[in-house]
Amino acid sequence: MMKRNLSQAFVGLSAAAVVAAVTAVVPSAELKPSVNPTELAVEAISKMDVKPHDWPQWGGSSMRNNTPDGKNIPIEWDVAEGKNIKWEAALGSQTYGNAVVANGRVYVGTNNGAGHIKRYPPQVDLGCLLCFDEETGEFLWQHSSEKLPTGRVHDWPLQGICCAPYADGKRLWYVTSRGEVVCLDAEGFYDGENDGPFTAEINENKDEADVIWKFDMMNELQVSQHNMCSCSVTCAGDILLVNTSNGLDESHINLPSPDAPSFMALDRNTGKVLWTDKSPGMNILHGQWSSPAYAVLGGQPQAIFAGGDGWVYSFDPKGDGNGNSKMLWKFDCNPKTSIWKLGGRGTRNNVIATPVVYDGLVYVAVGQDPEHEEGLGHLWCIDPTKRGNVSEELAVDAQGKEIPHVRLQAVNEANGEKAVPNPNSAAVWHYARFDWDGDGEIADFMEEMHRSCGTVAIKDDLLYIADFSGLFHCLDAKTGKVNWTYDMLSPAWGSPLIVEGRVYIGDEAGDISIFPVTADPADAMQEVDGELVPKFGVINMEESVYSTPIVANDVLFITNKSKLYAIAPEK
Repeated sequence: MMKRNLSQAFVGLSAAAVVAAVTAVVPSAELKPSVNPTELAVEAISKMDVKPHDWPQWGGSSMRNNTPDGKNIPIEWDVAEGKNIKWEAALGSQTYGNAVVANGRVYVGTNNGAGHIKRYPPQVDLGCLLCFDEETGEFLWQHSSEKLPTGRVHDWPLQGICCAPYADGKRLWYVTSRGEVVCLDAEGFYDGENDGPFTAEINENKDEADVIWKFDMMNELQVSQHNMCSCSVTCAGDILLVNTSNGLDESHINLPSPDAPSFMALDRNTGKVLWTDKSPGMNILHGQWSSPAYAVLGGQPQAIFAGGDGWVYSFDPKGDGNGNSKMLWKFDCNPKTSIWKLGGRGTRNNVIATPVVYDGLVYVAVGQDPEHEEGLGHLWCIDPTKRGNVSEELAVDAQGKEIPHVRLQAVNEANGEKAVPNPNSAAVWHYARFDWDGDGEIADFMEEMHRSCGTVAIKDDLLYIADFSGLFHCLDAKTGKVNWTYDMLSPAWGSPLIVEGRVYIGDEAGDISIFPVTADPADAMQEVDGELVPKFGVINMEESVYSTPIVANDVLFITNKSKLYAIAPEK
């Protein structure tokens, strides 16, 4: 177990001082949370054609809050010795896709490092969606996406499939690394049928996928994804919501397809386009790799997308009825004076995380491509009942006239421009910095929220998020007050899992840190030989963990770079 020094965990404070500092910001009255996200997820799943305790999409439901139900979920296991390992399955050499579980099958995106099918040996680079038997881990079938001829411009080598599918009944939907939205038969060719309308599969071997329909966003809509196409789709009824990943070219300056949509809705049964939207337009900073959320908020169905311009957008999932989008609101997640610079050297960010809905509010953090390394981030809580431009600030010129958004820097103070409060702001709270030591300055690494690829998880009004600098933050979901921050000493790419009163988070060093769900750092961590460690310890997975742990049917599923583990108490 890698132990953390107190100076790394709480800005040099003693353990007693940490408790005192946090007590000052934790609300004194214990208020019972008004909503149970686990119950809401179970209710949403019950309306799908899956088993009651499956986890059939990224985040379990379209609200995207990774808080499944589960019993007897282990806090002890050993991948080397096999302790509490129900089964393990070989994945590719790099795995970024999040696992989902539906109707006795486990699906996960990866590359072809395992070489599961004969016609594609492991030296052939592919994007692969793998299907395994939930009970045994037996490999069932693979959907293969051959690399695009444009190479790393559109389809980065060895990255594979970086998203999660949406599974319902005998169908599942996902976005391939080739920029295709595909609908697959969950039974593959095991049912002895080549289901259509698409019937042009190269073969009908049982270890290969049966495609129902496919929609090529590059050919049909001129989308030009940057490096890869990655979106974990969700549904509003029969409406499939997709972020297209339209982005810059290899110069990191030019936008090849400014008129291509960033967001779209398809009929999930046919693949027909219902509406598209290109709101980020010329303001796309880099790529667009976020995933949409969906919920009924304030009585209005809302499809919530995060754009590559750093804004979050909400649409009526039905569109305007004439093939066009119908925007409800938009929110700029960056300070107006922030600036975009190549390679992550600036202060302006896009959004890679997925928006999460909790108790009628929307939560999202900004970030950048992990190759851009660390930087200051922002975490927002947004009221989705307002309409129009609901950003915290407006950009105005020297005469006080509102100016349109500008890609690199919305407000250039040298030109007399300034940011002013927006009277229509939907910002409930904003977290970027917190003065832990009370010296009136923000000068310490631990006093900042950094860029994040990760999505929040919330339960009991406690919000958890990991940033790319390796800090794990616990906040009050209603107020934004910081309860505690813990340094994992390794970058975190994934998101937390909350189950059975515990929160699990993985990092690039391969560690899974396990905490109780609590606002009190004295309960969340324990001091061992002058060092703070998670109350339930740290378990190493032997390789980097880039994805997010999930639970389905009382089994914990975790992927590291090359393996999928099903973890459950030994019987």
